[in-house]
Amino acid sequence: MGGDGISETALPNAETPIVRDKFIDFIRAFSLLVVVAWHWVFTIIVWRSDGPHASNPIGFTKGLFIATWLFQVMPLFFFVGGYAHTEAWNAGHRKGKFKTPVGFAWSRANQLARPALALAFGWWLIGSVAVALWDIDGIPQAVKLILSPLWFILVYLLLILMFPLTRWLHERYGLLVIIWGVGIAVLVDVVRFTQGISWVGWINMVVVWATCHQLGYFWPQLVNTTKQTAWALMWAGLFALAGMVGSEIYPGSMVGVPGEKFSNMAPPTITLLALLLFQAGVALLIRPWVLNKLETSHRWATMNDVINRFSLPLFLFHSTGMALWAAFGYFVLHNKQVREPTLYWWLGRPFAFIGPLLLTLPVIFVLGRQYVKPSRK
Repeated sequence: MGGDGISETALPNAETPIVRDKFIDFIRAFSLLVVVAWHWVFTIIVWRSDGPHASNPIGFTKGLFIATWLFQVMPLFFFVGGYAHTEAWNAGHRKGKFKTPVGFAWSRANQLARPALALAFGWWLIGSVAVALWDIDGIPQAVKLILSPLWFILVYLLLILMFPLTRWLHERYGLLVIIWGVGIAVLVDVVRFTQGISWVGWINMVVVWATCHQLGYFWPQLVNTTKQTAWALMWAGLFALAGMVGSEIYPGSMVGVPGEKFSNMAPPTITLLALLLFQAGVALLIRPWVLNKLETSHRWATMNDVINRFSLPLFLFHSTGMALWAAFGYFVLHNKQVREPTLYWWLGRPFAFIGPLLLTLPVIFVLGRQYVKPSRK
């Protein structure tokens, strides 16, 4: 892993066509699908005096936090995003679409910001009208819950805008940037937990996710190295994660759990960097098998293409569909409110995505068709 960043074979030239990494597309699609499915299937909506609040079964089920070590995929998504942005910049620059990294970053950020801002404004307007005309209780909290997944888009937008700087740092300093990122994140946690300065933890909202993104610039080198490197990353991340959680300094769950002393996600802690190493190692290990499936199975290739085409509108509107389904169940079906998982609740998990999906698809059809990507086939 030299200071030059991307290997020579990964750099495009006038004669060499750019070949997309299908595995990167697969990981991005899989990651977003996991996030959406997790929200639909494992969110418990608790209705309080000020409106709906989100809970989950992790705090009620012993040992279930282990599932988040595989299914909290935000570190992995930001990681592959680092390489995906490099790939997109190389392709666009080669075709003359982007003259500078700044122009590229602004174009990409604009493409993502417009639908996110439209969604946020739309729900703000609906909430304001509902409160003004009908004085419905709980509307502000409901709007806040629906828009809460947009934190991810805000962070992703920041990473895109930082692309000219992070790319320059990678080309100039290489692996040192990763070391600095990890070191700063550790120091932030030390100050936060030993000195009781809670606000300093929000520095890691940038540092942790930017470090995940920065590691993605090394994707070509990681792919071309031996399988031993993948195993080393996986075990290093797993041991570090187990040690930090076992110390009882950090919660075991990689998502927020009501009742925990704090969340590893808000603001992010260094456990997420350990999780990144673990997941990056697993990704490298399964890559040959996944690529074989994508090349030989029409079903896998079609699934990968469809999810990538619908990824942005699905992510944007999945919480809207979930909110409509929750409101339908609460006000129309008069479903009994669940505050903690029961046997009946667990038995219904395999079918819990059906209602939100059925109500999300029309929303995408009406409001999100322009954000569906064309097929790459």
